[in-house]
Amino acid sequence: MRCGIVRRMDFLDFGHNQWLVAISFVVALVAGATGLSLTRDLSEKSLSQRRLAVALGAIALGGGIWSMHFVAMLGLKLPILFYYDAAITLASALIAILMVALALVLLHFTERSREIIIAAGAIVGSGILAMHYVGMAGMQLCKPVYTLPGVLGSSVLAIVLCILAIGIAYNERSNRTIVIGTVCFGVAVFSVHFLAMAGTNFVALDNIREFGPVISNEVMAVGVILSSFVIFGAFLWVGTTYLVPANVPTTEAEGSENAAVPEQPAATLRIPCERDGGKVFVAAPDVVFVRADGHYTQVYTLTEKYFCVWPITEAVKRLEPTGFLRVHRSYIVNPRRVVGFERTKDKGQCTFGEADLPPVPVSRSNLKAALTAFG
Repeated sequence: MRCGIVRRMDFLDFGHNQWLVAISFVVALVAGATGLSLTRDLSEKSLSQRRLAVALGAIALGGGIWSMHFVAMLGLKLPILFYYDAAITLASALIAILMVALALVLLHFTERSREIIIAAGAIVGSGILAMHYVGMAGMQLCKPVYTLPGVLGSSVLAIVLCILAIGIAYNERSNRTIVIGTVCFGVAVFSVHFLAMAGTNFVALDNIREFGPVISNEVMAVGVILSSFVIFGAFLWVGTTYLVPANVPTTEAEGSENAAVPEQPAATLRIPCERDGGKVFVAAPDVVFVRADGHYTQVYTLTEKYFCVWPITEAVKRLEPTGFLRVHRSYIVNPRRVVGFERTKDKGQCTFGEADLPPVPVSRSNLKAALTAFG
């Protein structure tokens, strides 16, 4: 009992600068908006573009987690002078970026399902936790002492909120869900940090536990300012895409890859496909629907399924002018072949009568067009 009293008396009193607390929350929100916006509509982009977007999104989200943490730590008020180990501090940033990158790879390079979304959210939440506690381990002349409720509470909160954020943002990649997902992500990073801090005490140490070079709060402030500047700059760059009207026509200056495809009658359009190692040309009117398959597509007729080298974006460019309708980010259908349409709340599905074909989902963002097309 006496020993426990001595330990409590050795704990240092601490508080936080309220302005830096508020700024740390803003940093978390901006990072979330940037990362989730950078990874939007990747199914319509090439493999190299998807890789670049995932890498930039991981840097934005992981770097935002790190920046939020250390903006808040700059506002930590302790009665003693303390420093940071540069190597451990850098490792904490890399851990956050790599774990977020792993989550984004699962979301954008595998078949997205509820299990994948839960796994990705849990990985991001674990990344927040790992970044926090590794970053805290870098403190010098001051040792954090954790309580079990603080660790368990912050762990549960991190994983639950991140699953919620990823689930909302990836349910349907619209402006509304990205905004809600951003708020959930920002709240997750912010609340996890301060809940963990509420369950943390500090004791003074006489010696520096040297692992790497030691940096002061002043040097740390410069690093945090630079990282925050990059995140805010990326946010402004990404934000400009929301200011461009959706119906602005593509110009030649934007590259021949995005140039409009001339309209072609459906009767004369033939889709280059492959089957059994040979080339097959399928007439557009015979196609029931086209499904994205990674960077390629699968073309379905009433009786056959073919492999096509077109990505889904190319299929949309070629087939929409002939009357095909995009009903999902991964599907376009031939309305003339649709026998039934069922609506379930804010989504739906197309069916094709007695043909041995799976139903095609209709996403929320394409529901209005589908309702118009199918009456």
